Amino acid sequence: MEAFEETEVTRQRIDSIKSLREKGIDPYGGRYERSHTTARAIQLFLDSEDPSAEKFESPPVRLAGRLMGKREMGKAIFGDLHDLDGHVQLYFKKNDFTPEVFEEIVKALNLGDIIGVEGPLFRTRTGEITLHVREVTVLSKVINNLPPLKETTDEAGHIHRFFQFADVEMRYRQRYLDLILNRDVRDHFRKRSRMVSIFRRELDQMGYMEVETPMMHHIAGGAAARPFITHHNALDIDLYLRIAPELHLKRLIVGGMEAVYEINRNFRNEGISIKHNPEFTMLEAYKAYGDRDTVMELCEHLVSTAVEDMFGGHQVAYQGITLDFKRPWKRISMIDAIHEVVGIELDLHAPLADLLEKTRGLGIDTTDLTTHGKIINAVFEEKVEESLIQPTFIIDYPTEISPLARQKKDDPDLVERFELFIYGRETANGFSELNDPAEQYRRFEEQLAQRQGGDQEAHPMDLDYVNALRCGMPPAGGIGIGIDRLAMILTDSASIRDVILFPLLRPKE
Repeated sequence: MEAFEETEVTRQRIDSIKSLREKGIDPYGGRYERSHTTARAIQLFLDSEDPSAEKFESPPVRLAGRLMGKREMGKAIFGDLHDLDGHVQLYFKKNDFTPEVFEEIVKALNLGDIIGVEGPLFRTRTGEITLHVREVTVLSKVINNLPPLKETTDEAGHIHRFFQFADVEMRYRQRYLDLILNRDVRDHFRKRSRMVSIFRRELDQMGYMEVETPMMHHIAGGAAARPFITHHNALDIDLYLRIAPELHLKRLIVGGMEAVYEINRNFRNEGISIKHNPEFTMLEAYKAYGDRDTVMELCEHLVSTAVEDMFGGHQVAYQGITLDFKRPWKRISMIDAIHEVVGIELDLHAPLADLLEKTRGLGIDTTDLTTHGKIINAVFEEKVEESLIQPTFIIDYPTEISPLARQKKDDPDLVERFELFIYGRETANGFSELNDPAEQYRRFEEQLAQRQGGDQEAHPMDLDYVNALRCGMPPAGGIGIGIDRLAMILTDSASIRDVILFPLLRPKE
């Protein structure tokens, strides 16, 4: 059985590759020194162009990229060369090449071939900057056929060429093809990379040290989530892919590293949606001698700075809505947000029966919710979250749903915690860290009881972490920012799969 489904087109291309080899031409060339990218070459032409010259040509340039258009016109061939920075039109004139080169190389070029070209730039009669190709080098012949090319003409008469590659699932499965054909997809990932670079730059300048912590844990802690389980053969033990780096990073705070951060993967064995991928990227940062407000301000600074650097202002268009990241952002407690949006006043200290009665008409299933905090959180998640469009910090969470956060001095049933919501989605989470080992042990015991009661996402007991706290951890603030969800906002992407290069998909049979 053949590994690939061959067509008449692919068979012809394989035969063409064999023919090139027989003639001593390498269809998969080696190193090629470019003098410019397409964008820089065009800028060179614009900077040196002499408008008074009857036919101006730039000095020769050497470009390399993928041939994404080809049009034969008698004794000439026009093409479109694309690289990461842009594209330029190519002009091959038959008389510039030997008959063998023109027939066996130039005319035999296929859409998708990677080539190196050399020659001067000039303007065509229609004003398009074009490379007059004097030398061509084959760097990689394509075998598979690219999707069909379409052309449209705008009101100004400019021709726009694009490939029909609209099958969303196929784009995710063959991301390499998606990147080849869709320039906006490449731009999305360049923006994502730029955002992460800005975060690193700012954190480094503020004295945070980037660190790496384990991806495999003995205990799946640091967040309420189901883990992936793997097995280490040599040690004959089960390990968990980390659901969060939090507890290891706070061990570093105990050890005297006063400001640390990590940008890396987390893994959660949960559902897949436009907002969730089982493997995702988080930025987590911890600051000794700080608190919730320290890291809330850090979050605001990092995101606002990224927006300003990338867009030149405070506003970003997302899914038809203008988001304004000008500081300061709104801050409101969870209880007050429920009152503001739903119109009911919930009391964390009221009898449980009274709380259930107040929420009865909201259409929320409270069957398995047996505590005040979980009921209030359910109301917030189902009735309030989606209304938080502009950047908003929700503060003051119930203690019982925040097992690692420090309690408020004036109300121990609440913790010094915040979550950032943008476009109705949680994008960041942070709090003043609990550094009392006895209280942390008590919270773990509560979580353990919930786990034994059937809550598979409750925290397990981590005695080594408690032991670390017994060595003394300074007051600290910690934050986690969802890189993928924020990248969605800054690239105007509707799905998290659009900002993850290789999202998880069910294998094709």
